[in-house]
Amino acid sequence: MKKANAALALSGALLFTLGLATGLTAQTLTDSPQRKEQKRTDLTGTPNMEVIASIVEVKPGESSILHVHHGVEAFHVLQGASIQAPGQEPTMLPTGLTSLNLRDVKHGAFKVVGDTPLKLLTVHIVDKDKPLYDYVK
Repeated sequence: MKKANAALALSGALLFTLGLATGLTAQTLTDSPQRKEQKRTDLTGTPNMEVIASIVEVKPGESSILHVHHGVEAFHVLQGASIQAPGQEPTMLPTGLTSLNLRDVKHGAFKVVGDTPLKLLTVHIVDKDKPLYDYVK
């Protein structure tokens, strides 16, 4: 679930950045192999929340799924790539871009196009009693 969370976070951040969020029904699924958790710890002074740092890599031809988080997700693009959301023209997500996805805001739903993988550092500050993210269908 941790790997999918980062991948979803990545896709979510990208979709949110592109303004492509839609109103769909959420469904909890398992984690993605695109996300590799690096560190997890309790949020100081808040016993019901935790901080999760991950690296996400979405390879050319792979997709991110529309999802939400039960908290805030910050991401920083370590290696930029060209992405394409359904019905949209491809766009470049540049190296060095930093953005946020807010609690329960739908994001994601893109495919990496071209030859370069997209690599992100993600940090989630989320509720401990809920999944890192819920996929939206």
